[in-house]
Amino acid sequence: MAKLGLRSRLFLSHLVVMMVGLSTLLIVNKLFSPRLFVLHLERLEGSGFNLLLVRQRLVEGFDYAWSRGAFWSVAVGGTAAGGLSYLVSRRIMQPLVQIENVTQKVAAGHLEERLPSSEIPELNRLALSFNHMAANLEGVEQRRQELVSDLTHELRTPLTVVEGYLEGLADGTIAPSTDIYQRLARETARLRQLVNDLQELSQAEAGYLPIHTQALDLRPLLKSLVERFSDQLVEDGPVLKLDLPADLPPVLADLQRVEQVLINLLGNALRYTPEGSITVSAWSKSDKLWIAVQDTGYGIAPEDLPHVFERFWRSDRSRDRHSGGTGIGLSISRRLIELQGGTIHAESELGKGSTFRFSLPLA
Repeated sequence: MAKLGLRSRLFLSHLVVMMVGLSTLLIVNKLFSPRLFVLHLERLEGSGFNLLLVRQRLVEGFDYAWSRGAFWSVAVGGTAAGGLSYLVSRRIMQPLVQIENVTQKVAAGHLEERLPSSEIPELNRLALSFNHMAANLEGVEQRRQELVSDLTHELRTPLTVVEGYLEGLADGTIAPSTDIYQRLARETARLRQLVNDLQELSQAEAGYLPIHTQALDLRPLLKSLVERFSDQLVEDGPVLKLDLPADLPPVLADLQRVEQVLINLLGNALRYTPEGSITVSAWSKSDKLWIAVQDTGYGIAPEDLPHVFERFWRSDRSRDRHSGGTGIGLSISRRLIELQGGTIHAESELGKGSTFRFSLPLA
């Protein structure tokens, strides 16, 4: 036997409640109404009315009238209650059927589908939760498609270069040379770096990347990085500066991950600052320590600034690819800072430079 649906269950439950109520009313009235009527007749007889000859007929007439009235009351009331129960069940089921249809469409891949609001508070809350979930799923699917598209684009260029050189070497149109092999090695290294960055980004976004926080004094790390990058600067290149207060409070962070973020920010600053200066500064505010990398380089256009932390984003793709970047470094940096309880922001003005600053909780 097939299980009853919710509409049938609601309808039957209303009918059962109605039948119990009517049955209780009929039984109580059947037991007590005639007795009460006889008592009323006895009171009338005590008041001087002689009802002895007609009492039986009066009782029978009352019983007949009550039975007919009860029959029509049950018939009319049951019909009205049954119709009302059907309408109420249908009204409750209508948004549920709509929810079922929309969920089936979402399950089939139509993630743009949404549930309308409902006048029933519980169903309206359910619709809001479902729409929020559907919006998140749509965003995840959109990012997945963008990731596949960007990854395909990123892999195509180095693979095309490697394929072209290998075909040329194979058919003899390109003569083997140290320069050719170095180009092949650079493209292969780029592919390896891209795969490593993708793996690290995937682990960071999934929360699987290990973060070992401890109380740290960042002054030695900042000095060491500034000295290391200063050795890479050419004579006519930018000047690397360090601006630290006398008392730099310790932070609760992962030393390796903070170094990774700073290397990425300093590398980007050097890549896009042909001249001028790059300043690394730090200061404490409230319960946070802020670290900033400020440069006087090319800068970022206002319309591009909101996208700097997106995967594979580049303001100038050809220049960044030539310099060897994968376009994932800032995405990884943002996630690493968030996993340590901080935030990261970017400010920039085209032609005047950029400032990337992030916070870490104080120890």
